[in-house]
Amino acid sequence: MIGLLVVILGAMMVFPFLADLIEGRGEWPVFLQSGLITILGGALLALSCDSDKHDGLSIQQTFLLTTFVWVALPLFGALPLMLGATELSFTDAFFEAMSGLTTTGSTVISGLDDLPKGLLLWRGILQWLGGIGIIVVAMVFLPELRVGGMQIFKSEAFDTFGKILPRAQAIAKQISLIYVGLTVACMLVYFSLGMGGFDALVHAMTTVSTGGFSNYDGSFGTFSGPAEYAAAVFMILAALPFVRYVQLVNGHTQPMLLDSQIRVFLATILVLVVVTAGVLVTVFPHHPEQALREALFNITSIISGTGYASVDYMKWGSFLITVFFFIGLIGGCAGSTACSVKIFRYQLLFASIQVQIQRIRSPHGVFVPRFEGRPVGPDVLSSVISFFMFFVLTMGIVAWALALTGLDFITAISGAATAVANVGPGLGETIGPAGNFATLNERRQMDPQQCDVDWASGNDGRLCHPHAAVLALLKRRHSKAPGLCSGRFTQGRSDRWRSQTSPQDGYAQSFSLTGALTPAHQCCRCR
Repeated sequence: MIGLLVVILGAMMVFPFLADLIEGRGEWPVFLQSGLITILGGALLALSCDSDKHDGLSIQQTFLLTTFVWVALPLFGALPLMLGATELSFTDAFFEAMSGLTTTGSTVISGLDDLPKGLLLWRGILQWLGGIGIIVVAMVFLPELRVGGMQIFKSEAFDTFGKILPRAQAIAKQISLIYVGLTVACMLVYFSLGMGGFDALVHAMTTVSTGGFSNYDGSFGTFSGPAEYAAAVFMILAALPFVRYVQLVNGHTQPMLLDSQIRVFLATILVLVVVTAGVLVTVFPHHPEQALREALFNITSIISGTGYASVDYMKWGSFLITVFFFIGLIGGCAGSTACSVKIFRYQLLFASIQVQIQRIRSPHGVFVPRFEGRPVGPDVLSSVISFFMFFVLTMGIVAWALALTGLDFITAISGAATAVANVGPGLGETIGPAGNFATLNERRQMDPQQCDVDWASGNDGRLCHPHAAVLALLKRRHSKAPGLCSGRFTQGRSDRWRSQTSPQDGYAQSFSLTGALTPAHQCCRCR
């Protein structure tokens, strides 16, 4: 199955190939080469795994399948980004492709306005394919795998036990038609509001997939105005359970109207938009309509995990910045293209807390947590609580690792949150709504050979040595011993050293290894 998906990915490269061919910038060979490599690689993988047995997948096989799919597809999806005009390194290209297929929306590319249309379309296609993949995985595989409480939706996903692949094809067909319909509708609305045809197509794909890639460095701020209202509507629609759309198309309207997830999700957006707009009107010089529009668009973008930004909300004050951090950890509804924790898990968590409080108040009473009127078993609650614990633990580990590379607290914790929750932008000047992730790549390099080059040239060599983290945490004071330096190797970069050193005592804000240096490599304080 992985090989067939890789072949499909390669076949999709024909569209950016045609876009480059029509644009006439001579970039079309990139997608021709990448497409042939991808199709050939996928075909060989499919043939090597071909078997006459067509039994249902076991739980273990399903886990492996879902994992390897999200590893294999970004590997091949990164090819045009490495071979094309961006000329990204493997790390950057893999990051960009993974961000696209997981609909995270974080980017390492600057100068989007001048990129060939083929690459811009390819970024949109990656997110569009990732969006439909997330829906199918959420409604077909995760209930079967009993991950994060998703087994509660097993009956709504048409009970696929023992028949994962056949039922996946049936469900994917129905959902795909609705997904394509929403994309076309979004594109037509964008086009009617003044977007060019190409921009309307790409942004429709990244809106419905709640991915957030844009054709411009200014993100959706390029289209401020009525398009923001339209984008907010389609982001909300994409964050609703797609199984409800299937039921709606089949003539069953009641499930959509009575779904508690949808009601809580819409109520949450309403409250957050009212609060944010109120702050913008009272604290900042915003016209009421502008405040409402910017609040609606950006709140919806972050809570759904889309990651568009129409303004730099880092300028909205510490209160709203904190709000944006936490709403990124909420997410949309289960079975949608939205990411993060999801509304239903918070509902189950609060239901469990409510039951525990009732048991404390009435020790002899019998209380059972319920979700949409149905009793929730202890296995579901255990799975949800485990998900929360693992989510927080993973975010903490990633934030700690980022902090060890020298990032400030806000950048490290928001970078970890946006990566784990698949939101897109973080907070701060570096990875906030006005920045991107390009500057973080070198900080994560662990190649010993590159570290040797960095040491010799005077660049930052942190984390290339097993004791670097310890030294960074201890923050050893500047050594006075001749030929020794506990600061960063500068070799002619004394301005950089002084900008990171307190003028009073020379206490460095970031540290590398302590080692014997030649006079040419000593820091400015040792010369």
